[in-house]
Amino acid sequence: MKKTTLFIETDRLIIRPFQKEDYANWYEGFDNRLPSQYSYDDGHSDMATSTKEWFINWIDGFQQATERDEMYILGVFRKEDGVNVGKVELITILRMDYQWAMMGYSIHNQFWKNGYGLESVIAATALFFSELNFHRIELHINTDNEPSKKLAERAGFTFECLRERFSFENNEWTDFLIYSHINESIS
Repeated sequence: MKKTTLFIETDRLIIRPFQKEDYANWYEGFDNRLPSQYSYDDGHSDMATSTKEWFINWIDGFQQATERDEMYILGVFRKEDGVNVGKVELITILRMDYQWAMMGYSIHNQFWKNGYGLESVIAATALFFSELNFHRIELHINTDNEPSKKLAERAGFTFECLRERFSFENNEWTDFLIYSHINESIS
């Protein structure tokens, strides 16, 4: 696979790998979260163990995973002021004849209802298709996560199926909805 720097800009956002200099900005995003807004929102986090040294090790781990083509974690930053509003991530499921990955996303809850989630998912999908040559990207969504289902559909993902007892969460096997997007530019 070609070596690439993952970076994309939208009208309002910059999406790129986290850097060591992002620590204070990243920390503030978590530290300023509002209380949990619904069951899939972690809300405000205790940041006591999230030191700069921890953060640097965290992003170094991402870099190593990227070099192995296993996982890509990108920060979502507002262009106007550089504030970190969230992240998108891509996990390689299988390369070979499949070029298949799973994407996740999260926006800090103090920035909800600004369209950052939709904007970042659309941009990141295009970036992952063009720079990493994935053919298929899936979103795995809890069956009762209405905001995520709506975002998936608005971002151009198609509901594909229900995978029963697919992921082990909260000490039980949980059903997930699978939404997919196919890269039509590669055949």
